Amino acid sequence: MMLFNYLVVSLLLFVIGIVGVLLNRKNLIVLLMSIEIILLSINTNLISFSSYHNDIDGQVFVFFVLTVAAAEMAIGLAMLILIFRNYNDIDFNQINHLKG
Repeated sequence: MMLFNYLVVSLLLFVIGIVGVLLNRKNLIVLLMSIEIILLSINTNLISFSSYHNDIDGQVFVFFVLTVAAAEMAIGLAMLILIFRNYNDIDFNQINHLKG
């Protein structure tokens, strides 16, 4: 029964992340946060199944996913700071017209 509870929480986090990505395409900060919520829901799934099957592989894989997610967030925030410095705005529709 405990596995079901964790899966429900993971599903709710995943749905919140997807809704955040679909509804907030203008604000890049909210978009990055929504992607992180999706990754955390996937990690919750991995940990719950790993614990249910008494296997450590899923829990070890979560550390790799969290490491990649942290690097992705650092790169995304660095790009966001550069975009804000150049355009003085983080609205995705305003910066869609890049020079090139």
